Amino acid sequence: MKLGAFSISLTVKDLKKSKEFYEKIGFSQFGGDGNHYLIMKNGNALIGLFEGMFDKNIITFNPGWDENAQSLDKFDDVREIQKQVKSAGLKLEREADETTTGPASIVLVDPDGNPVLIDQHI
Repeated sequence: MKLGAFSISLTVKDLKKSKEFYEKIGFSQFGGDGNHYLIMKNGNALIGLFEGMFDKNIITFNPGWDENAQSLDKFDDVREIQKQVKSAGLKLEREADETTTGPASIVLVDPDGNPVLIDQHI
């Protein structure tokens, strides 16, 4: 199962302060609207900073994308990943509609309560 690009999505109290902190340790702005969220990048490492959007930090994977948000020619579709996750006996908090194609996402929660978002944009 190939999950795609990995990032951590952090819920932050002050987007500006968080941006400044991560810039000081070598990250630069890669995306985001700058008002509610930013995507920060350092080499292959990606951190999403989200102010007022989520209750918890989220482990995020993006099938179909590399770490530069570039589309991959070959990747495991989120609906196929969903089938594999379910066949492994894991419970999904949110499921993708298996009758569709293109962008979709699923959410599961690890044993310690950490949300795992598998979010396909293409």
